[in-house]
Amino acid sequence: MGLLECCARCMVGAPFASLVATGLCFFGVALFCGCGHEALTGTEKLIETYFSKNYQDYEYLMNVIHAFQYVIYGTASFFFLYGALLLAEGFYTTGAVRQIFGDYKTTICGKGLSATFVGITYALTVVWLLVFACSAVPVYIYFNTWTTCQSIAFPSKTSASIGSLCADARMYGVLPWNAFPGKVCGSNLLSICKTAEFQMTFHLFIAAFIGAAATLVSLLTFMIAATYNFAVLKLMGRGTKF
Repeated sequence: MGLLECCARCMVGAPFASLVATGLCFFGVALFCGCGHEALTGTEKLIETYFSKNYQDYEYLMNVIHAFQYVIYGTASFFFLYGALLLAEGFYTTGAVRQIFGDYKTTICGKGLSATFVGITYALTVVWLLVFACSAVPVYIYFNTWTTCQSIAFPSKTSASIGSLCADARMYGVLPWNAFPGKVCGSNLLSICKTAEFQMTFHLFIAAFIGAAATLVSLLTFMIAATYNFAVLKLMGRGTKF
């Protein structure tokens, strides 16, 4: 009964919101970083194979892609560490820990730590909201390209001639306006859309977008949980020992 009672007490006081948010955060970050990295590599190959033969035209784009890939490494490491810290903070402020070490007794240091997590999580949520919006841009570009390919494959659905249906990388700022050819039209574009490389890159960007959305939801959950935990410590906490 002692062991069962201890397990029941821990289950009652477990930070389920933090547990769910941590799992969602790890899943979302892994999906975003892994799929985003490979999607950027696929985009690099598509650009240099079909849209420009001059390296100087896409040299800046390649540098940006490589920089983003390094940022992805750092993002993954940071979020896995920060998610673990938030989960630990969630356990610190649960009923199970408070019942073991004293009912609602905390320190000024503990209150300050909880307040710090609230502020950092709020800032990260705002930043990640921008990341989530930016991750929708490549999905939009690839979706427009895929839609154009569908119009080429089924010409009865459009009144425009097949030769005038193009995907212009310069229009989205991917390549400079003086890049040649910079765009692919008609049957050549359709052949690109049918390649496994294009299909895989498109779906990887979609998966990265879903991962960004999952991470955003987890951060919102963390922010709500951290705010609640801080309110509990501030309103019900007693004791001022450091």
